[in-house]
Amino acid sequence: MESRGISKAVIGRLPRYYRYLGELNEAGVERISSSDLSKKMHVTASQIRQDLNNFGGFGQQGYGYNVKYLRTEIGKILGLDQSHNMVIIGAGNLGQALANYASFARNGFILKGIFDVNPELKGKVIRDIPIRMMDELETVLQEENIDIVALTIPKTKAVEVSDILVRNGIKAIWNFAHTDLNLPKDVIVESVHLSDSLMKLSYNITRYKEEHGED
Repeated sequence: MESRGISKAVIGRLPRYYRYLGELNEAGVERISSSDLSKKMHVTASQIRQDLNNFGGFGQQGYGYNVKYLRTEIGKILGLDQSHNMVIIGAGNLGQALANYASFARNGFILKGIFDVNPELKGKVIRDIPIRMMDELETVLQEENIDIVALTIPKTKAVEVSDILVRNGIKAIWNFAHTDLNLPKDVIVESVHLSDSLMKLSYNITRYKEEHGED
């Protein structure tokens, strides 16, 4: 999408549109105007129209947007009309929490394996999937046609493991390790730094307290 000149900011808002439209659809809302959607999204109506116009618009003047249709089309843009096989490397607290997240399967992300180096975890079952040891990883990557790998491992191991992934043709890595990965340009890395999000929250609450005279 970025190669077509669509900004990261627009792409970053698409999952929010998809999520809010899903809530509206479940509530039985059939259509919504950009103005009403803007109140829910906290994005201006003009911005919503600009974002969606990058992909064809989808709305009708005087009618607004058909909620179910728009959600379906945004799902296609996000690739959610396809299934994506994935594995999780790192079966600690975060890895197990991700494995237990039921929405993955609903959105087409099919968990095919969970891996760790701790022999005490071998065979433990999470959502019907047994935890395997790392010596089985490469076989599973090849046999299960894995598209996405989630890394929930210490940063000291992330580079070594990512090299294995690249060698086995993995093109998408969801990186929870607290380090940036320097990988070939054809490998897509989405890094999630949980502490960064918490620090942003700290900044905002600190500014709020200063502006309102709170200690």
